Amino acid sequence: MEEEQIEQGMSRRTLLKGIVGGAAVLAGGGILAACGTSALKGSGTSANTKDILIGYVSPQTGSLAGFATPDNYILGLIRASAPFKKGITKGGKTYHFQIIEADSQSDPNMASQVAKNLILQNHVDMIVTSSAPETANPVADVCEAQGVPCVATVVPWESWYFGRGAKPGTTFTYTTMFFFGTKEFAGTFIPMWNRIQSQTHANKVVGAMWPNDADGTAFRQGWPPYIKGAGYGLVDGGAYQDGQTDYTSMISQFKAGNADFFTNAPIPPDFNTFWKQANQQGYKPKLATVAKVLLFPADTVALGSLVNNIATDAWWTPYSPYRSSLDGLTSKALGDGYQTSSGNQWTQALGSTYTLFEVAYQAFAHASDPHDAKELASQLRTMNIQTMCGPLNFAGGPVPGVAIIEPVGVQWKPGTKYPWTQYVVDNTLNPDVPLNGTLEPTYA
Repeated sequence: MEEEQIEQGMSRRTLLKGIVGGAAVLAGGGILAACGTSALKGSGTSANTKDILIGYVSPQTGSLAGFATPDNYILGLIRASAPFKKGITKGGKTYHFQIIEADSQSDPNMASQVAKNLILQNHVDMIVTSSAPETANPVADVCEAQGVPCVATVVPWESWYFGRGAKPGTTFTYTTMFFFGTKEFAGTFIPMWNRIQSQTHANKVVGAMWPNDADGTAFRQGWPPYIKGAGYGLVDGGAYQDGQTDYTSMISQFKAGNADFFTNAPIPPDFNTFWKQANQQGYKPKLATVAKVLLFPADTVALGSLVNNIATDAWWTPYSPYRSSLDGLTSKALGDGYQTSSGNQWTQALGSTYTLFEVAYQAFAHASDPHDAKELASQLRTMNIQTMCGPLNFAGGPVPGVAIIEPVGVQWKPGTKYPWTQYVVDNTLNPDVPLNGTLEPTYA
């Protein structure tokens, strides 16, 4: 397989310029009104308990609910794992774990609200959170303001870091995250573009669907140097508002610009609308490489056959050679167990959600006092751990407290057991993950 390396880079200052959107860093001040109890699941409300309380915030409902599909299964595994059942012993005292779940409802305001509630009413020792800036950023902002350790995932690191108002050279004290960013997206998508361009002699022009939100702005600032550095032209469809229903103007730009390649970072409902309209209006790129959408099997339902050979990134698959730091569970066993238990197809979120609790456990196990927020935060910022998602080095990332997952490229193709399945078609960035599919044009 041809493996192209991405050499083009960008300065963090370039990325910072123009970043807007995302939740603002919260300052001290008034307490948000307590949210209804329906948003929280779990137990543990005593400030004096010796138990270790972990809050978990994810978009269990709303437009981003696909990210949280395996939550119940993962939380069941974590609670039943030997380390979490046994607890940890410090100074002759045994501390048991309790996990309290909260639904962000895919809404930044609700994400802030439930995070405040976990801290001020449930007195959690740490919050872990996942899935897009709409949840991860406001939760992290509340934790930073309240001095509570937080680990986030499944959000591009630039969207999380710069989208929260950070500047190059600065660091957050209590909030950390693991995922990847524009460099890794480019290192996954551009080799696939190059291979399809070599096969089809397609126009080296990319159409970009980037919305006016934290992800879209980060991509709009970060992608052009990589696109141009790889010898491609760029047609930016414009900073549209989430929820737009007519993409005719954008589609016309892509067709007029002969954009044979396509990339994006929208919320799932917007892409569904766009892609159907693009097909109807005759915009059929040689290769579509999408971000933030078509990550999960449920996302394919709305598009049906239109999903064929759309490519995206994968931060975890059951084909990965990684295993749990808690009990040695393999990636394959995690995926197989979920499918057997739920009857549903595996999803990338299995790995990232599981790893949140691996990281949390590691911090509590190595802290001398599991209730010391500053010590826990220090453990998180300096952690280097092997996880279900692979190696994570929080001290060695692009900024302090950010650990990078190396993704692979996958394409949706007709499956055997399920209608559509993700096959690994490019492992340029992570050759540890074996290929099991052939990269093909989205439209021939």
